[in-house]
Amino acid sequence: MLNSHPLEASGLNNFADIEALTFDVFGTVVDWRNCIAREGRLLGETKGIASNWEQFADDWRGGYEPAMNRVRNGELPWASIDTLHRMILDELLDKYGLYDLTEEEKSLLNKAWHRLEPWHDVLEGLEQLRSRFIVAALSNGNIALLTNMAKHSNIPWDCILSAELSKHYKPDPEVYLTAAELLGLTPDKVMMVAAHPHDLNGAKAIGMRTAFVHRPLEFGIGQVVDLPPKNQFDLSVCNFIELAKALVY
Repeated sequence: MLNSHPLEASGLNNFADIEALTFDVFGTVVDWRNCIAREGRLLGETKGIASNWEQFADDWRGGYEPAMNRVRNGELPWASIDTLHRMILDELLDKYGLYDLTEEEKSLLNKAWHRLEPWHDVLEGLEQLRSRFIVAALSNGNIALLTNMAKHSNIPWDCILSAELSKHYKPDPEVYLTAAELLGLTPDKVMMVAAHPHDLNGAKAIGMRTAFVHRPLEFGIGQVVDLPPKNQFDLSVCNFIELAKALVY
């Protein structure tokens, strides 16, 4: 359900100077909720555990931002997203009847995030975009996680960039500045692509160009979606194929 203007492909800017596109991953590129719920359901069937696995996925993801904030405020030392995911998982095991998992089973479940699969438009759209631009992941996910995910789902990145490289999490400016520097580009030659306005606002603040991708099912059917104001970002599109049509010419 939308709580804002009807989404349309929009963009009033010239994109000729853009050389690289960096992509948020969780929610923008991959459908984390359905994939995590499926992994939980399969484990539950093996263990004879009946639970609400969509809520399990939501709760696991819901611990993500609070965990990063504990690192930001100094309560926890720097930690990879794999480490934070495991910390959150350990707090959820009893709630979802997973208290008798072996350490090996817990580790395998934690790596469900390495096995996420993309939205239906992603692979085709990325291939089209690669014909003109460098395409790179730019995620809070750690490099091992993102690399395994790319291998698992055949995501055709030219390179993988991660918050791990700057020891900060998005939307901290260091993440975007480090990405541009490692690509050998000034921020204005890089476009950040994401389904989350806070991510795009972080990129925009350091001079990157921005493209909003609408993912109305990220949190499931019936989620309330507050679309960003029209023209807040350089482009607003419904999927990666539409993004390619706007940028590849």
